[in-house]
Amino acid sequence: MSSSVQTLTCSYDRSSSLMDDSVSPPLCFPNLNSSCRRMLRPRSETVLLYTLLASASALTVALNLLVVVSISHFRQLHTPTNALLLSLAVSDVVVGLLVMPVEGLRHMETCWLLGRLMCAVTPYVSYCLLSASLGNMVLISIDRYVAICDPLLYSSKITLNRVKVVICVCWASSLLYNGCILMGHLKEPGRFSSCHGECVVVISHISGTVDLIISFVGPCAAMVVLYARVFVVAVSQVRVMRLQTAATTLPAPPTAKKSERKAARTLGIVITVFLLCFCPYYYPAFAGADTSTSLSYYAMLSWIMLTNSCVNPLIYALFYPWFRKAIKLIFTLRILQPHSREAKIL
Repeated sequence: MSSSVQTLTCSYDRSSSLMDDSVSPPLCFPNLNSSCRRMLRPRSETVLLYTLLASASALTVALNLLVVVSISHFRQLHTPTNALLLSLAVSDVVVGLLVMPVEGLRHMETCWLLGRLMCAVTPYVSYCLLSASLGNMVLISIDRYVAICDPLLYSSKITLNRVKVVICVCWASSLLYNGCILMGHLKEPGRFSSCHGECVVVISHISGTVDLIISFVGPCAAMVVLYARVFVVAVSQVRVMRLQTAATTLPAPPTAKKSERKAARTLGIVITVFLLCFCPYYYPAFAGADTSTSLSYYAMLSWIMLTNSCVNPLIYALFYPWFRKAIKLIFTLRILQPHSREAKIL
């Protein structure tokens, strides 16, 4: 009797164990007891999410490659302002190629499957792109400020070679600065991971506050001040031109070209959208909390920021006639013809 009871008990324990195994989410790495568990989603939801991820990544890369090819190919577009736009587009291409797929994989699989090295490198690349983009935006603001407020000296102060040097300094500073911010994570990527199959990046409140001031508040304040000045000067120049039209005998003071003012307006829109996309990313620092990739709302903040990389080329297409002309020449393969680099785009 006791033997049969033991047999029934053992069989019940095995069946309950099997039931528990079938109910609980599978391990990220089945061979490791310390493995994290994977979040299970319906197959249809998984297919939809991967389709959206692939589409967003491909669209971001394709649109920004159009900007890169346009500015690089046509000689008429080799201007200081466009060199800054090219630098910004290059960072957006890397976002579409690397950051978007990796972040999408992280949030959909809920397992870090790319290994220790990628856990260290990917956040570093992402932060460098963020800082470089902010730096490019500040440089664009300075470029427009000089073009509108000091048009006579613009060509002598802002040259293509000088802008190239400044862009290189911007990228080098971004690499160095973020190496300091993420030094602890680069040395020991798994120090905040609670289980195997997790890649957690944590920036303390103190470091996050310093980064907020240096990487966001400072650059944003500079851009707002510069564009406020640009707006005031542009309005006064329009008023002067209207007065000159009313009294043609008066000599006109030097003013920026209409195309320069239009470019300033367009780039102002780019910077406004940029700030709207990047502000939520710094919410933890504003709230006085540590910035961590394990936060429940981090995925939303991250993807709001990443969408900016796809929006910029759409703004160019809406407001820049030269970009629309360049796209037409690219899609019709006329850029493959001899002397296509000399085509009139502006």
